[in-house]
Amino acid sequence: MADTTIRWPGSSGGTYTYWIHEIGTAFKDSPGNYIFAKETSPGRWTPVYIGETNSLKDRLSNHEKMPCVRRHGGTHVHAHTSSADGQVRREEEADLLNKWNPPCNED
Repeated sequence: MADTTIRWPGSSGGTYTYWIHEIGTAFKDSPGNYIFAKETSPGRWTPVYIGETNSLKDRLSNHEKMPCVRRHGGTHVHAHTSSADGQVRREEEADLLNKWNPPCNED
């Protein structure tokens, strides 16, 4: 499924393109943004956790929110690498959080 992308809209009206992977996929040591999500119908996704990191490899290999993600039906991680600085990643994360308000970002 890593050949598949999704465009997530933020509250600003901007959109962000993410690659779709199964949870457990190994990532490179690169900065990026990610969304743990569940497929609610074919091709339709709901986010259960949204985040950003300096290292997708380190952050996604043993995420502390995984019990919550699983409890809410998360099966995939949508991710993209970013060469942008942390502030840009955090702005994207905030834009998506304002739109989607995922349950595991509140737990």
